[in-house]
Amino acid sequence: MDKIRIFFAGVGGQGTLTATNLLSLMALDKNIPVTSGEIHGMAQRGGIVESTLLLGGYLSPKIEHGEADVLLGFEPLETLRALVYLKKGGIIIWNQDPTYPVGVSTGMEKYPDMEYIEQRITECARSHYKLPCIKLAQQAGTTKCANTVLLGAFCSIEDSPFLFNDLKNGIKKYLSPKIHEINLRAAQLGKEAIIS
Repeated sequence: MDKIRIFFAGVGGQGTLTATNLLSLMALDKNIPVTSGEIHGMAQRGGIVESTLLLGGYLSPKIEHGEADVLLGFEPLETLRALVYLKKGGIIIWNQDPTYPVGVSTGMEKYPDMEYIEQRITECARSHYKLPCIKLAQQAGTTKCANTVLLGAFCSIEDSPFLFNDLKNGIKKYLSPKIHEINLRAAQLGKEAIIS
Protein backbone atom coordinates (compact mmCIF):
# COMPACT_ATOMS: atom_id res chain seq x y z
CA MET A 1 0.00 0.00 0.00
CA ASP A 2 1.22 3.51 -0.79
CA LYS A 3 1.53 6.02 2.00
CA ILE A 4 -1.60 8.03 2.71
CA ARG A 5 -2.32 10.96 5.04
CA ILE A 6 -5.89 11.49 6.28
CA PHE A 7 -7.02 14.64 8.08
CA PHE A 8 -10.22 14.56 10.19
CA ALA A 9 -12.10 17.79 11.00
CA GLY A 10 -15.19 18.12 13.15
CA VAL A 11 -16.58 19.42 16.42
CA GLY A 12 -16.93 17.88 19.84
CA GLY A 13 -19.62 15.24 20.14
CA GLN A 14 -19.48 14.08 16.52
CA GLY A 15 -17.32 11.02 17.11
CA THR A 16 -14.35 12.33 15.13
CA LEU A 17 -11.82 10.76 17.50
CA THR A 18 -13.80 7.50 17.65
CA ALA A 19 -13.67 7.35 13.85
CA THR A 20 -9.92 8.03 13.86
CA ASN A 21 -9.32 5.32 16.43
CA LEU A 22 -11.48 2.79 14.57
CA LEU A 23 -9.62 3.33 11.29
CA SER A 24 -6.30 3.09 13.15
CA LEU A 25 -7.26 -0.31 14.55
CA MET A 26 -8.52 -1.45 11.15
CA ALA A 27 -5.16 -0.49 9.63
CA LEU A 28 -3.29 -2.49 12.27
CA ASP A 29 -5.49 -5.49 11.43
CA LYS A 30 -4.24 -5.17 7.85
CA ASN A 31 -0.59 -4.90 9.02
CA ILE A 32 -0.39 -1.30 7.78
CA PRO A 33 2.01 0.88 9.80
CA VAL A 34 -0.05 3.54 11.60
CA THR A 35 0.75 6.93 13.10
CA SER A 36 -2.11 8.95 14.57
CA GLY A 37 -2.57 12.19 16.48
CA GLU A 38 -5.25 14.56 17.70
CA ILE A 39 -5.76 18.22 18.42
CA HIS A 40 -8.93 19.29 20.14
CA GLY A 41 -10.14 22.33 21.95
CA MET A 42 -13.25 22.39 24.07
CA ALA A 43 -14.57 19.19 22.53
CA GLN A 44 -17.15 18.69 25.28
CA ARG A 45 -18.75 22.01 24.32
CA GLY A 46 -18.78 21.68 20.55
CA GLY A 47 -15.24 22.98 20.09
CA ILE A 48 -13.04 22.15 17.13
CA VAL A 49 -11.71 18.60 16.95
CA GLU A 50 -8.97 17.71 14.48
CA SER A 51 -7.11 14.43 14.21
CA THR A 52 -4.74 12.75 11.81
CA LEU A 53 -4.14 9.25 10.54
CA LEU A 54 -0.98 8.53 8.56
CA LEU A 55 -0.63 5.10 7.00
CA GLY A 56 2.35 3.39 5.45
CA GLY A 57 5.31 4.26 7.66
CA TYR A 58 5.21 7.94 8.67
CA LEU A 59 7.13 8.72 11.86
CA SER A 60 5.25 11.87 12.90
CA PRO A 61 1.47 12.26 13.25
CA LYS A 62 1.65 15.87 12.06
CA ILE A 63 0.10 16.91 8.76
CA GLU A 64 1.26 20.27 7.45
CA HIS A 65 -0.71 22.55 5.14
CA GLY A 66 -1.06 21.03 1.68
CA GLU A 67 -0.13 17.47 2.72
CA ALA A 68 -3.36 15.54 3.36
CA ASP A 69 -4.38 13.06 0.67
CA VAL A 70 -7.87 12.80 2.15
CA LEU A 71 -9.96 15.18 4.23
CA LEU A 72 -12.83 13.66 6.19
CA GLY A 73 -15.10 16.55 7.18
CA PHE A 74 -17.61 15.81 9.91
CA GLU A 75 -19.03 19.35 9.88
CA PRO A 76 -19.22 21.79 6.92
CA LEU A 77 -17.59 24.84 8.54
CA GLU A 78 -14.77 22.72 9.96
CA THR A 79 -14.32 21.11 6.55
CA LEU A 80 -13.96 24.60 5.08
CA ARG A 81 -11.41 25.57 7.75
CA ALA A 82 -9.41 22.38 7.14
CA LEU A 83 -9.07 22.87 3.37
CA VAL A 84 -5.58 24.32 3.93
CA TYR A 85 -4.38 20.84 4.91
CA LEU A 86 -5.52 19.17 1.67
CA LYS A 87 -2.90 18.62 -0.98
CA LYS A 88 -3.57 19.58 -4.58
CA GLY A 89 -5.53 16.73 -6.12
CA GLY A 90 -6.75 15.46 -2.76
CA ILE A 91 -10.12 13.92 -1.93
CA ILE A 92 -12.79 15.22 0.43
CA ILE A 93 -15.67 13.29 1.95
CA TRP A 94 -17.84 15.61 3.98
CA ASN A 95 -21.01 15.90 5.99
CA GLN A 96 -23.28 18.62 4.61
CA ASP A 97 -25.36 18.89 7.82
CA PRO A 98 -24.11 21.80 9.96
CA THR A 99 -23.69 21.87 13.73
CA TYR A 100 -24.03 25.55 14.52
CA PRO A 101 -21.54 27.07 16.98
CA VAL A 102 -22.89 28.91 20.01
CA GLY A 103 -22.08 32.28 18.41
CA VAL A 104 -24.29 31.46 15.42
CA SER A 105 -27.08 30.06 17.60
CA THR A 106 -27.13 33.28 19.65
CA GLY A 107 -27.07 35.49 16.55
CA MET A 108 -23.66 36.99 17.33
CA GLU A 109 -21.94 35.31 14.37
CA LYS A 110 -22.96 34.27 10.87
CA TYR A 111 -22.51 30.77 9.50
CA PRO A 112 -20.98 30.71 5.99
CA ASP A 113 -23.34 30.13 3.10
CA MET A 114 -23.46 26.43 2.13
CA GLU A 115 -23.06 27.28 -1.55
CA TYR A 116 -19.82 29.10 -0.71
CA ILE A 117 -18.55 26.13 1.32
CA GLU A 118 -19.29 23.70 -1.49
CA GLN A 119 -17.71 26.02 -4.08
CA ARG A 120 -14.47 26.21 -2.06
CA ILE A 121 -14.45 22.43 -1.57
CA THR A 122 -14.97 21.89 -5.30
CA GLU A 123 -12.11 24.26 -6.10
CA CYS A 124 -9.69 22.51 -3.73
CA ALA A 125 -10.41 18.82 -4.32
CA ARG A 126 -9.81 16.47 -7.21
CA SER A 127 -13.05 14.82 -6.16
CA HIS A 128 -15.43 15.33 -3.28
CA TYR A 129 -18.40 13.47 -1.88
CA LYS A 130 -21.12 15.32 0.02
CA LEU A 131 -23.45 13.38 2.31
CA PRO A 132 -26.36 14.28 4.61
CA CYS A 133 -24.75 12.32 7.45
CA ILE A 134 -27.11 13.40 10.22
CA LYS A 135 -30.19 12.66 8.13
CA LEU A 136 -28.82 9.24 7.17
CA ALA A 137 -27.84 8.53 10.77
CA GLN A 138 -31.41 9.30 11.84
CA GLN A 139 -32.57 6.70 9.30
CA ALA A 140 -30.17 4.21 10.87
CA GLY A 141 -31.63 4.93 14.30
CA THR A 142 -29.64 7.72 15.99
CA THR A 143 -27.73 10.86 14.99
CA LYS A 144 -24.85 9.58 17.15
CA CYS A 145 -23.74 7.31 14.30
CA ALA A 146 -23.32 10.10 11.73
CA ASN A 147 -19.56 9.50 11.95
CA THR A 148 -20.10 5.90 10.81
CA VAL A 149 -22.12 7.13 7.83
CA LEU A 150 -19.07 9.14 6.76
CA LEU A 151 -16.77 6.14 7.30
CA GLY A 152 -19.12 3.94 5.26
CA ALA A 153 -18.76 6.38 2.39
CA PHE A 154 -14.97 6.62 2.78
CA CYS A 155 -14.53 2.84 2.80
CA SER A 156 -16.60 2.59 -0.40
CA ILE A 157 -14.55 4.82 -2.68
CA GLU A 158 -11.88 3.45 -4.97
CA ASP A 159 -9.10 5.57 -3.42
CA SER A 160 -9.68 4.34 0.13
CA PRO A 161 -7.04 2.11 1.74
CA PHE A 162 -9.95 0.24 3.38
CA LEU A 163 -12.64 -1.96 1.90
CA PHE A 164 -16.22 -1.71 3.08
CA ASN A 165 -15.86 -5.20 4.58
CA ASP A 166 -12.90 -3.94 6.62
CA LEU A 167 -15.22 -1.37 8.18
CA LYS A 168 -17.93 -3.95 8.89
CA ASN A 169 -15.38 -6.19 10.57
CA GLY A 170 -13.94 -3.25 12.50
CA ILE A 171 -17.37 -2.26 13.81
CA LYS A 172 -18.02 -5.82 14.99
CA LYS A 173 -14.57 -6.18 16.55
CA TYR A 174 -13.98 -2.80 18.16
CA LEU A 175 -17.34 -1.20 18.97
CA SER A 176 -19.62 -2.24 21.80
CA PRO A 177 -21.94 -5.13 20.80
CA LYS A 178 -24.91 -2.97 21.84
CA ILE A 179 -24.25 -0.61 18.94
CA HIS A 180 -23.13 -3.05 16.24
CA GLU A 181 -26.39 -3.19 14.29
CA ILE A 182 -27.08 0.53 14.28
CA ASN A 183 -23.53 1.30 13.14
CA LEU A 184 -23.66 -1.37 10.44
CA ARG A 185 -26.88 0.21 9.16
CA ALA A 186 -25.26 3.66 9.24
CA ALA A 187 -22.20 2.42 7.34
CA GLN A 188 -24.43 0.81 4.71
CA LEU A 189 -26.35 4.05 4.23
CA GLY A 190 -23.06 5.91 3.75
CA LYS A 191 -21.98 3.36 1.15
CA GLU A 192 -25.30 3.61 -0.70
CA ALA A 193 -25.11 7.42 -0.70
CA ILE A 194 -21.72 7.24 -2.44
CA ILE A 195 -22.53 4.63 -5.07
CA SER A 196 -26.04 5.80 -5.96
